[in-house]
Amino acid sequence: MNIKDIIEGKLSEVILNVYQLKDIKLEVQENKTEFEGDFTIVTFPLVKQLKKNPESIGVELGEALTEQSDLFESFNVVKGFLNVKVINQLFVDNFRSVSNGFSTIEKKNATVMVEYSSPNTNKPLHLGHIRNNLLGFSVAQILKEAGYDVIKTQIINDRGIHICKSMLAWEKFGNGETPETTHTKGDKFVGNYYVEFDKNYKKEIADLVSQGVGEEQAKKEAPMIKEAQQMLLDWENGDETVRNLWAEMNSWVYKGFNETYKRLGVDFDQVQYESNTYLLGKDLIQQGLDNGVLYQKEDGSVWCDLTDEGLDQKLLLRSDGTSVYMTQDLGTAVERFKQSDIKKLIYTVGNEQDYHFQVLFKILKKLGYEWADQLYHLSYGMVELPEGKMKSREGTVVDADDLMQEMYETAKSKAQELGKLETLSEEDKEASYETVGLGALKYFMLKVDPKKKMLFNPAESIDFNGNTGPFIQYTYARIQSLLSKADYIQKDTADVVFNQSEKELIMQLTNFKTVVAKSAETLSPALVANYVYDLVKAYNSFYQNNPILIQDDENIKQFRLNVSDLAAKTIKKSLALLGIGTVNRM
Repeated sequence: MNIKDIIEGKLSEVILNVYQLKDIKLEVQENKTEFEGDFTIVTFPLVKQLKKNPESIGVELGEALTEQSDLFESFNVVKGFLNVKVINQLFVDNFRSVSNGFSTIEKKNATVMVEYSSPNTNKPLHLGHIRNNLLGFSVAQILKEAGYDVIKTQIINDRGIHICKSMLAWEKFGNGETPETTHTKGDKFVGNYYVEFDKNYKKEIADLVSQGVGEEQAKKEAPMIKEAQQMLLDWENGDETVRNLWAEMNSWVYKGFNETYKRLGVDFDQVQYESNTYLLGKDLIQQGLDNGVLYQKEDGSVWCDLTDEGLDQKLLLRSDGTSVYMTQDLGTAVERFKQSDIKKLIYTVGNEQDYHFQVLFKILKKLGYEWADQLYHLSYGMVELPEGKMKSREGTVVDADDLMQEMYETAKSKAQELGKLETLSEEDKEASYETVGLGALKYFMLKVDPKKKMLFNPAESIDFNGNTGPFIQYTYARIQSLLSKADYIQKDTADVVFNQSEKELIMQLTNFKTVVAKSAETLSPALVANYVYDLVKAYNSFYQNNPILIQDDENIKQFRLNVSDLAAKTIKKSLALLGIGTVNRM
């Protein structure tokens, strides 16, 4: 139990004793003012119930706390805010408690499935995918740290009209070339043909429009789109030639994806493929028709009427019998709950799909699946660059591999400029550049609340000052250097009387588990990211205000080394929850 929890418990007791009020919880904050005291208690919630002004309530509470408990040394009231100073022993006990229980996790005995990435096999991963992967992977790590069993999964969108577009373009314009013959990464190779399809498709539309056909009609009548639609039908009918081409081109893409995932530092416990789940979705559609939950139009298409839910009517099966995304998502959800005992299923998908998931969850509920209430859409904002939005089919995306390489190169340039890694081997230097470069990228992505749209600026992300990954990694490296110079060995110390910067650092360290629990509850890695930044600031203040290696009192010196070691461990663990590594030299 941290100090805040102890204070809140005593407050509840005192409020009951003094005012006979139950279940009153006042907010306790770390005191950031110039007034004396370690914590500030907000008294305003009692004003209405007691019909007293906040100043008098503050004085009454302060007097009662100091009289009824030996945990409080003194108090003062400023404009209704009650500032209290607690005894030093509370900080001593709290530090020992967090040091001893740092690695313990209370198991929840519940499994959460987190889906992320889920790319299409018609293009390489881009900047948007990076935010998706980092967010999903970090949420999974945080849930594990909070005591849940976690299954990390992705469903690969390996079929559909968009896949057929790349296939058709390669068939028409590829002349038999492959990733190997062109020395091109597989996912990029296939993505080039997706762009090629769009270029030629637009030309066909323009030709038809010039002949007097309306633009919307031209989009439907253009030969390439008709051929792609026929290819999709052939695929669904099991045409051997189409299936073989599909399997070969997808294999190129998977190899490319795996290289990207490895460098990005994300992984999966299981992988599903839409090509294996879309038929299951069709079976569900038939069940829904048989039960009267869904209805069929005269053209044979199948729909779900959600107007009574404040939504619209949703197409689930086209008139030609082909499925839509919703069909596949229905089948996939059912399959997951059949195969695993899941308490919660989290979909990490951008906010442009908010409506899709509203509809998905409602349809599953209508079909009778009670676990539909355990589904959650982790909706996140889009990533934009200073120059604006990206467009896949026009080939104007920021490629994930290119961005990671740019971050590595920037970190390398910065390190060489500072000249602090000269004594390291080339292998260790390279590892450091990679860890710092990708750490900068990951931290910049994850420090922003997932729901917010974000502007990614590579140069700003790798700054060694401010709220950045490299700044946090540098503090960790500084502590490792300190511990190395001290030939540090952890030893127990006698009680130390803490100064303000030591108290602030201890309070930050004891907040770790609370932050992890809150981050797991809200599915927001930003809480962990901003926590570790605050921890680093508290450590740097402690470091600047307290001599360590030149401290004459061996007990105080040992304590300051112990607290430095715990700070380093907490920084490392916090960064690991964000998928970020550490280095011992920077």
